[in-house]
Amino acid sequence: MKSRLFIFLWVTLFTGATFAQETLIKGSVKDAISFEPLQDVTVTIESTEQTTKTNALGEFLFSSNIPLGEQVLRIDKDGFISKRYPITVNEFKTVNITDMTLEYDNVAAQNLFTITLSDDELDNDENGLGNISGLLQASLDVFQRTAAFEFSSSFFKIRGLDSENSSILINGIDMNKIYNGRPQWSNWGGLNDVLRNQDLTFGLQPSSYQFGGILGTNNINVRASKMSPGGRVTYSNSNRSYANRFMATYASGLLKSDWAYTVSLGRRWGNEGYQDATLYEANSLFVSVEKVFNDTHSLNFTGIYAPNRRGKSSPNTQEVYDLKGIKYNEYWGWQEGNKRNSRIKEVVEPILMLNHYWTINSKTTLNTNIGYQFGKFGNSRLAYGGATRVVTADGQESFESGGRNPSPSYYQKLPSYFERNFPDDLEFAYGAQQAFLNDGQINWQSMYDANMINATQGKNSTYMLYEDRVDDKQLTVNSILNAEWNEHILVDASINYKKLKSENFAEVLDLLGGTGFLNVDSFDGVQFNLKNQNTIAGEGDTYGYHYNMLANVLSAFAQMQFNYNKTDFYVSTSLTNTQYQREGLFQTETFADNSFGKGEKLSFLGIATKAGFTYKLTGKHVFNVNAGYITKAPSIRNSYTNSRSNHNIVPNISEEKISTVDVNYIFRSPTIKAKLTGFYTQLKNANEISFFFADGIGNIIADSGTQQSGTDDTEFIQEILQGINKNHLGAEFGVEFQVIPTIKLKGAGSFGQYTYANNPDLYLSSDRFENVYLGKSYLKNYKLATGPQQAYSVGFEYRDPDYWWFGATVNFFKNTYVDISPLTRTNNFYTDVDGLPFIDYDENLAKTLLKQERFDDYMVVNLIGGKSWKIKQYYIGFFASVNNLLDEVYKTGGFEQGRNANYRQLRDDQALDKPVFGSKYWYGRGTNYFMNVYVRF
Repeated sequence: MKSRLFIFLWVTLFTGATFAQETLIKGSVKDAISFEPLQDVTVTIESTEQTTKTNALGEFLFSSNIPLGEQVLRIDKDGFISKRYPITVNEFKTVNITDMTLEYDNVAAQNLFTITLSDDELDNDENGLGNISGLLQASLDVFQRTAAFEFSSSFFKIRGLDSENSSILINGIDMNKIYNGRPQWSNWGGLNDVLRNQDLTFGLQPSSYQFGGILGTNNINVRASKMSPGGRVTYSNSNRSYANRFMATYASGLLKSDWAYTVSLGRRWGNEGYQDATLYEANSLFVSVEKVFNDTHSLNFTGIYAPNRRGKSSPNTQEVYDLKGIKYNEYWGWQEGNKRNSRIKEVVEPILMLNHYWTINSKTTLNTNIGYQFGKFGNSRLAYGGATRVVTADGQESFESGGRNPSPSYYQKLPSYFERNFPDDLEFAYGAQQAFLNDGQINWQSMYDANMINATQGKNSTYMLYEDRVDDKQLTVNSILNAEWNEHILVDASINYKKLKSENFAEVLDLLGGTGFLNVDSFDGVQFNLKNQNTIAGEGDTYGYHYNMLANVLSAFAQMQFNYNKTDFYVSTSLTNTQYQREGLFQTETFADNSFGKGEKLSFLGIATKAGFTYKLTGKHVFNVNAGYITKAPSIRNSYTNSRSNHNIVPNISEEKISTVDVNYIFRSPTIKAKLTGFYTQLKNANEISFFFADGIGNIIADSGTQQSGTDDTEFIQEILQGINKNHLGAEFGVEFQVIPTIKLKGAGSFGQYTYANNPDLYLSSDRFENVYLGKSYLKNYKLATGPQQAYSVGFEYRDPDYWWFGATVNFFKNTYVDISPLTRTNNFYTDVDGLPFIDYDENLAKTLLKQERFDDYMVVNLIGGKSWKIKQYYIGFFASVNNLLDEVYKTGGFEQGRNANYRQLRDDQALDKPVFGSKYWYGRGTNYFMNVYVRF
């Protein structure tokens, strides 16, 4: 008995002595106002970049590789103001720093609110902005925040790249669309309160969830147990995208029953945004329920339903802007005293997710997810020229059609058209000018009148409103493994499978008083569906085209991260198999043997690898290098030349190739944070497809051996640019200087040079001919239309101890270029209908005509401020922002119209003061505001 007691005491003393000899840093973090523990706060020892996170009690612990002497702890959490705490670490001692506090960051919160007002721009399928989607959060990086909150309204693109190069995940499930590779942000719009928990890695930095894109990966964690408990009610008012917004959210936190739930409701609405008749109507519902079974397993269900409708605004020529101003929108007209927009974008795509979290042991977790998304995506527009089938007594069939283009800014209705065609009698031009100034909108009543007259004569509708529809059903299944191999090595791996069935068709929405619309191409009598000829489409019927797009994507990812006192490095790789197949449900007459049923199955193999290292010279000076090489499948959009009509694919199609590298220097001190980055990215073997009417291609039509009714020089074409190489070279910087505790100066900038790096191949297709090769499009060294290639920002923030704050920024933008037309830069440009060069071709004039337009540089001033109060258990906040304070008028983007496809036509058009087919532009908003008030409890 004595021996056992002696052994017990000896072991106890030895164990105690062992623990007593450990060097430890521990503590806790709480909310500065409620004094409730804060979970998932990142705690970092700055000199080593060792990090850990607080648990549900707000506690943290460092127990290995702890540096001695004077150190600094940094505590960060999205939505809160970061803090730094100096400590002194002695060997075999414990540093216990409990009840550190974080204050809610009103500026970060308002930024998150404000940026959502650009949903219409981010999701605009015409301008393809969507460029800062991965940065829509309160990022700690100065440059990223500036790009998201200051540069976004100017069509600025990070490193000149589209959002398809970033990956957006919700609870580990990839949200990027297979069709174009871009996230559809409106699918979860208006749910800001539940989107705060974000894990963002920028650029090639390693992500724990997947390989990611070259712009980074952003995982939005919407687990119910991870939501900060409490409620929030918000009301906003603005003149930007919508007029009003209301949101209400409540999170239970983890209850004693080990259940947790979060519910959020939102509504955004307005009859008109900054542009004329841009209605906005969006509702949002979010539900997340989690059951924590034990310390090992939990199951979370999430449902998101965010239907939204918005009216689009048109790009316009300079002539139109000069006449009607930057708010003008050609897509609407008066109907019964109300503004009716013909171009409505409607998205109704619910998301359902089931997530299982398995803590295998203290160092290994496995997250398995199932996601299902379904619903519809539609864009409406007017159709005109509807036909009526006529059969003569001898059995001959013909089609009668009529009706002019209802667009109020159609080129034949503008003054420039009459100035060009009637130069000796300007009365016609003056009449067109006055008509456009006095009205200049769609005449809905005239279309109703025309259709009703047709009905009395037994004819079909001439006009109708239809919607290009995409009804997707997508299943996603993945499993993500995260493991700590040892104290220095982290291992991440995942496997992911996506299956998509995408039904594409046009649906008749409104016959505008008519009796039906003939399902035939009214301009040439071609049957859209030989399986069911000469059908009359009524409201709700399918019209024009109908096909399914099938896709399967299987990918695997593995990554190792190595973390040491002075050096960190990682290596990551992924393998992806992508398959596409078109299934035609209509048999198009012009492609009778190549449109119905299933076409060829396309298969692509994507291989990607990246690596990087970080060297910590001291706690203040850090160097980082990342490099990657990626091959990936082209998107569905850029794989099929004209999927509405046939199975044809892009000639010589293969995987796209991306090479990229960036070098970073980071400086941190108690008063200054700075980061400088240099980057280079090369994209090779990309494809792009465009659709438009082209004049001046008579030689192409002749070479194709087809017959063309009417003029032999005009055709609606698909322009296929294949084998594109692009270079993206530049530098970024961001700096913050805490002058005194209440005043912070900040600056950020991006200097880029984004150009075409080769002369890609150009093909044309239409409903008359297939993939006619025009040779090279001479694009090398032309600038890419990526928004401003240089952007700079300087500003300050004042934060008063009495919880009010004010800030201002001045933003400068340079080197914005118009998107050039590839067709006008082929040999077709100087070739006449007979295939020979134009006899009046002037090479010097041609160079002038083909010179790329650069927009004027401009400056935008933004202001923001707010105040917050604590009244008993309620936290009340108000803030307001004013953008473009000086009401600067500036072009943010634009494109050359490809209609003038040869030298002679472009020369004649550009010779006018007001070109008939001049470039179309987007302008930035003038002075605009946003106000917000919220209550937290």
